[in-house]
Amino acid sequence: MHTAGMHRLARPGPSGILGNGMVSGGRGTGIPRSTVDLESTLDELYALRPHEFTAARNQRAAEARRAGDRELAERIRALRRPTVSAWAGNMLVRREPDKVRPLISLGEGLREAHRNLDGEQLRELGRQQHLLVGALAREARQLAAEEGQSVGEAALHEIEATLHAVLADPEAARQWAAGHLDRPLSAPVGFTGLEADAGVTVRPGRPPEPASRPSREPRPEPSPEPEEDAAARRRREKLESARQDAEEAERQAREREQAHDEAVAVLERSQTARDETGDRVAALTRELEEAKERHRRTERAYRDARDQADRTERAARDARRRADKALTVVDRLDAGA
Repeated sequence: MHTAGMHRLARPGPSGILGNGMVSGGRGTGIPRSTVDLESTLDELYALRPHEFTAARNQRAAEARRAGDRELAERIRALRRPTVSAWAGNMLVRREPDKVRPLISLGEGLREAHRNLDGEQLRELGRQQHLLVGALAREARQLAAEEGQSVGEAALHEIEATLHAVLADPEAARQWAAGHLDRPLSAPVGFTGLEADAGVTVRPGRPPEPASRPSREPRPEPSPEPEEDAAARRRREKLESARQDAEEAERQAREREQAHDEAVAVLERSQTARDETGDRVAALTRELEEAKERHRRTERAYRDARDQADRTERAARDARRRADKALTVVDRLDAGA
């Protein structure tokens, strides 16, 4: 199914090539880092080179989590790293909207000719398709090379398969126009209007040719395979082997990436717990310092009050002694009188 190459959260916006011809997102678009939202994150991440994707995705997910949006963080973490061919296809639709727009128009014409069983039109459009798909695939490879990413023969064939899917299926065209593919697309089974020698118009009323009688003569020995056919067969076998190797390498890479993603998730949870306990320690430290300062102030007030109490006690004793002496004098004078 062609939808396997498109992340389920991505959707073409009004600025895609199916709209006004402008393509949003891409390297250097200046997406603000202070806010995280899904659409701008999709545009940013799927414009990055494949080896840059995972770290940037995890960073955006962490930002969303720190902002308190756990649902968005999980949706961002679910985004898959694009294959080289999917990334190159995204680059093509983002960087060269004027060059890819004819492919959309050609697909509409091919589908119309296929519905009408117009063999002449199918042959002509099929020739155009062959030239256009080849040119666009080479353009995608060149764009990738300019970014320092090589595109091998297997990836080039996957780019061509994506372009064929765009020709065959309007839904695939909409997905591709969003620029968020993580896998190459494939044309749906049964669409026969994509070959240069597509079938001719059915003419009603014309009886079928009678079947020829089987020959009783012995069949001749098969002639040796032409050298060029043998070379083509060897190339196909070599290509198939390379594709299998690439698929196995991709599977192993994804397993390693999944293990890394899980480790990063544990790291992020640990970091969150560490930050929370660190914040608590900082708050308690501030409270302790404030309590110490209050204690120092109350200690000074206590000492001042104690000194004042000592002074007033001494003053009271002195005053009492003077009062006692004065009373003694009064008693003596009173007795002598």
